[in-house]
Amino acid sequence: MLGIPKETPMTTRIDVWSDFVCPFCFLVSASLARLQQAHDVAITWHAFELRPRGSPPMPPEYRARIVAGQPRLAAMAREQYGLELNAGPFGIDSRPALIGEQYAVTQGRGDAYHDAVADAYWLRAQSIDKREVLADIAESVGLERSAFLTALDAPEYDAAVDAEIAWARENEISGVPALVFAEKYLVVGAQPYPALEHVLLQCEAEAADDRPEQ
Repeated sequence: MLGIPKETPMTTRIDVWSDFVCPFCFLVSASLARLQQAHDVAITWHAFELRPRGSPPMPPEYRARIVAGQPRLAAMAREQYGLELNAGPFGIDSRPALIGEQYAVTQGRGDAYHDAVADAYWLRAQSIDKREVLADIAESVGLERSAFLTALDAPEYDAAVDAEIAWARENEISGVPALVFAEKYLVVGAQPYPALEHVLLQCEAEAADDRPEQ
């Protein structure tokens, strides 16, 4: 899938489609971090846009429902994930951050960039649609500032975002977070850690069964 190199035989690949401004994507990233600590997994992040550029204005009643749900979301983050949310501006364009991630991946800093951008938005209330904010984040994870800013305007990275979103749409992924375990099992939403571990253990068992006997 997507031409991503295979990992070692017992490594379970998890492909994750997410948008930086999706709260449930941020929450599920905490569970994925726990999986990485306890299991042999390789996580690859893919771009998705909840509200692509050119989308019609958000209906006032829908916006009101989101605002009304913020206390429940904050409580969920605190009680289930141990996170104190301090979110950035609502309704911003996540496209620049997603383009920057494509460049960071080519420089071997994709995971660090992803985590840093997500933390900046959800824990430090930074406006990640701003180029200078993103450049500061890029520098903090070891990317060269001017090269990063140039990459934000590079058509190849913009096209890479489009390609990942198109793959998701073609495979009927319409919401995020969407996690594909071992190219076989799709898990949608901010499922609790035990649910993710259950799927992972199944993948590990199947991989063990498929290994040739020594």
